[in-house]
Amino acid sequence: MSESSPLPPVRLTSEAELARDALAAPLLSRAARLARWAGPDTRVGAGGELVEEQLPGAADALGLTGDDAAATASEAWRVAVDTGLVEIVDEEEGTVAAGADLALLTSGAPQDVLGVWLTALETVLADASVPDLDDLVDAMDGGGEIDFSSLGWDPEAEAAFLDGVLGNLYLLTVSEGGAGESPVPLPALAASMIVPDDMGEPTNDVLEQVSDAMMRLDDQFRLLEPVGLVDFQPVDETLMADTDEESSAAADEADVSRYGMVRLTPLGLYGLRARLLESGLTAPAVGDLADKGADALLDGTAAFPPTAARAETEQWLARREPLAAARELLAAARGGDAGAPLRRLHCQQALSLVGLEAEPALREVLDDAELGGLARVWLSEHGAADVPPPSEAMIFWLTIDTIAAQLAAEGNSAELQGLVEGLAQQHGGFFAAAWRVDHPATPDVLEAMGRLHPDKKVAKEARKAAFKARSQQGG
Repeated sequence: MSESSPLPPVRLTSEAELARDALAAPLLSRAARLARWAGPDTRVGAGGELVEEQLPGAADALGLTGDDAAATASEAWRVAVDTGLVEIVDEEEGTVAAGADLALLTSGAPQDVLGVWLTALETVLADASVPDLDDLVDAMDGGGEIDFSSLGWDPEAEAAFLDGVLGNLYLLTVSEGGAGESPVPLPALAASMIVPDDMGEPTNDVLEQVSDAMMRLDDQFRLLEPVGLVDFQPVDETLMADTDEESSAAADEADVSRYGMVRLTPLGLYGLRARLLESGLTAPAVGDLADKGADALLDGTAAFPPTAARAETEQWLARREPLAAARELLAAARGGDAGAPLRRLHCQQALSLVGLEAEPALREVLDDAELGGLARVWLSEHGAADVPPPSEAMIFWLTIDTIAAQLAAEGNSAELQGLVEGLAQQHGGFFAAAWRVDHPATPDVLEAMGRLHPDKKVAKEARKAAFKARSQQGG
């Protein structure tokens, strides 16, 4: 992901709802319970971990049984220490006490709770990038140091891989037309990190890498689910079993869910966005612009997909009186800079969400060279009476402005090509008049029309008109 390109905006639930989700996450819930369980007799080792003889008591306090009870309690304790729910009082004695942040979970604001949860998330992400404990023990040299080379494991590369996977999952979730709330198959997520974009049929070597990555991700998402980051359906263990029998049902082989499925939770979206922002990426959220001016709204939604742009605009309008909002939008839409046509297009789209209460604002700009055209369109669409017809000069100016906005928004799209062909067909003398239009984008628009029109004769007319327009503007 490029640091210069903003990601699609994410729709987040309220902080109050997210805080409730954080408190309900099994791992943070267990960490809080252990922080309240700890007392004067609790003892920890040099790294803050519970001493081994106290792990059964911690597991009992959490109501855990079975082979994994002690490991689960140990993990919860580590999170309690890392998040400040527990504080080490005396390192030599190994004594502890409830941390200052424990009270935040019951009496803090939602943002306080989420701050604790984000710290817990970082702890779990760090754990997820570490090899299995047994492998680490086997890799220790005589001095107690871990020989990472013997594991074939690069800590930085492993963390970067997991960050990349989570970044791809975030992008798939927030992109318009992407996964949304649907789970993503684990093989597809692994392939997004392994298979080159320009590769047609993956080689056997690449497929083996994807398979290995998928199994690593299976282990990692099992660790990440209890903190509330994801909903995860693990890989079907029967797929990994060594059997001499072929699958009895072709449907099972086609069922991609058996290879694992993962979905970011609303809390997970919040957490990953926070990490993306911390890393310097632009990761907008719907509602970010609601308390800002109309200029910020029109510029900020320029890169938004249509659905997100509408949602952002609706939130912005909800905080304002319709007439005042319309006046502010129209004022922000003025300008002769390169971004002005797209601002006017977004202004027009925003005004389509405003009722007849805004009519006075539109009538105030009927004589405005830049806004008079869109004002007439709005008034006509809303069935207003006594709408003065536009002059020919205004029609041509609005046409150039509209095409300039479409170029900025979509580039050389099929829809724009259709518009260009229609204009040239309906108006035989279009180019003879268009090059005279006093609009900063006239030369660029006419050049684009020359590129887009399939008829060579018409395209040549467009290029000639573009040359005249540029000469007239002193270019």
